[in-house]
Amino acid sequence: MDKTIKRGYKAFNADLTNRYGVPFIEGGSYSVTGPAVFGNQGNGFHFCERLEDTLRYFNAMDEDIKIALVEGSGEMVEANDEYYGYYDMFSATELKVIRVLSRSEIVDMFGSAPGFRTVRFVQGFKLTDAEKAWLKFKHIDNTDVLKAIDYYQDGDKEAYSPEKAIVYMKRAREYYNSI
Repeated sequence: MDKTIKRGYKAFNADLTNRYGVPFIEGGSYSVTGPAVFGNQGNGFHFCERLEDTLRYFNAMDEDIKIALVEGSGEMVEANDEYYGYYDMFSATELKVIRVLSRSEIVDMFGSAPGFRTVRFVQGFKLTDAEKAWLKFKHIDNTDVLKAIDYYQDGDKEAYSPEKAIVYMKRAREYYNSI
């Protein structure tokens, strides 16, 4: 019988504990008994296919967190939240913590990620000024990303105003004219 393995991401507190205080270690393998069930009263190890979706479960705007690359296996159930747009979330009866990602690896992923994924990321992960500037440069032609960084990271309440849209478009035009 083939063993299905699904790779994804799991967020942890800074001390590598989950939301319930259970400790994990990098390279560790874990299992639970009983069927996999998704949710707060569920059973199994929860993880997400996309890194930015892990931020739904941890407040990375105000807290130091760790995000790890993981592999889920054993019995697995998938959960989707159509209302809030979260898809490909899993609960598995077996989990291996492959490795904890460095901060630069996490941020670098979103330099080339589609804009909608980058927007979700900047909504929930506190960036340094250098990281914000780098992401703005990488997404210079994507006003959705630029607005999200200004609004969620810098608290610019005018970021979504029509006046600001003109500024973003002008900035992108100037950039393209310079290259």
